Amino acid sequence: MADVKREIERKYEVADGEPLPGLAGAGAVTDVVGRGVVELDAVYYDTADERLGAASLTLRRRTGGADAGWHLKFPVAPGVRDEIRAPLSDTVPEEIAALVRSRVRGAELVPVVRLRSARDVRHLLGADGTLLAEASVDTVDAERLNRAGGTARWTEIEVELADGADPAVLDAVEQRFAEAGVRPSKAASKVAEALRRTGGSRAGAPGRAAEPVTAGDHVLAYLREQREAILARDPGVRRDLPDSVHQMRVATRRLRSALRSYGSVLDRNATDPVQAELKWLAGELGVGRDQEVLAERLSDALDALPPGEVTGPVRERLGSWAATRHGSTRGRLLGVLDSARYLALLDSLDTLLADPPLRQRAALKPGKVLTRALSKEGAKLARLVTAALELPPGEDRDHALHQARKRAKRARYAAEAAVPALGGSARALARAAKKLTSLLGEHQDSVLARHTLRELAAVAHAAGESAFTYGVLYEREVRAARRTEEKLPGTWTKARSAFPR
Repeated sequence: MADVKREIERKYEVADGEPLPGLAGAGAVTDVVGRGVVELDAVYYDTADERLGAASLTLRRRTGGADAGWHLKFPVAPGVRDEIRAPLSDTVPEEIAALVRSRVRGAELVPVVRLRSARDVRHLLGADGTLLAEASVDTVDAERLNRAGGTARWTEIEVELADGADPAVLDAVEQRFAEAGVRPSKAASKVAEALRRTGGSRAGAPGRAAEPVTAGDHVLAYLREQREAILARDPGVRRDLPDSVHQMRVATRRLRSALRSYGSVLDRNATDPVQAELKWLAGELGVGRDQEVLAERLSDALDALPPGEVTGPVRERLGSWAATRHGSTRGRLLGVLDSARYLALLDSLDTLLADPPLRQRAALKPGKVLTRALSKEGAKLARLVTAALELPPGEDRDHALHQARKRAKRARYAAEAAVPALGGSARALARAAKKLTSLLGEHQDSVLARHTLRELAAVAHAAGESAFTYGVLYEREVRAARRTEEKLPGTWTKARSAFPR
């Protein structure tokens, strides 16, 4: 089973043979204790076209030291990475391979660089002997294993914060280094430095993107951003990280919405098949996400009830329902992410963005093209909201409001895509559409909550339990839905005024 470690460290350039500057007295550091030299041998893996490196991911098999094994590192913030660890084996462990599957897909992971390091380790201790950080002087021998390759040798300093220590320690150490003329490394990792020294930077590493000029440039930039968001969220979904499913679903919906809204820029005949697959993926992601939101809503509502209104094992039944649903939906979702259909969708997105089916309007300046698309979205949304408001309360109105909510989301995402080109007007529209979407979302959450409460009440009744509390919660959801419906006309009027005419 893989373990996870949050790694917070900084790297510094230093000349060969240059000693580590004295660090006693740097901030909270009162003592520096040598721990000897450790020999490390690491082979880094990537695809032949170095897709992991282009995404700032590193995968290695390392021997030597206290943490020998397979290590996969994900960037979290500058100087911060999550390191996923698995025991040593001859091949990449499945739990590690799964986390890079959306990047690698059918390509083979091959050795690209071997790094052998002599690590001279020091422990930086506080006044009470607590470990604050580990500083090491690493003498690195690098060998390029793919392409023509080459070798290189250099020395660097690495300072890693101890678990639970104050990050201010790193700032104090860096200040001491600066006073000694030691500067931060230009490379984010050893493997990046090795590739730079032994045969150029990673192939496929993104350079500075050209500034969008045409309508097509703006739409494609947004699509690429959302495609990257899907790929970046995939490992978090597999690791069951909080909010990861939601964020991946949002990126999927944004992609699909942009393809639909900007049909004047991209040929729908070419993009409709991709849209259909994005709809499928969003639906699969939504199964678990909707259940998660609903469980939290019902739990909060139960917590808000006076003790006298809670009869029977309501909390236990709700917890069991949520746990069962989560387990079944998670297994299904992992199957989706490992499916040939999902990986084929990612390939289709890459193909679409590499050779986009641009229409004539794509070459025009973005102002009129994007504004016209937003105007069309506003007209379509107006028809749905107006029709829903004309219906009497009930299932038909609930369904109509849900359809309006989906269209409002599409309008919001279309406006977000247009912000770099249209500026404040698109930003105001995105905000207004978000408020409308949130209100309609609250209404839909109430509809789903009432449906679930009816089911839970029926199960409780069949088991001989009191269904009173489910009825209390149901009536609260009825009132909540009524409040959103009362707010809707005013919210819609404000949102409608933000759409271009």
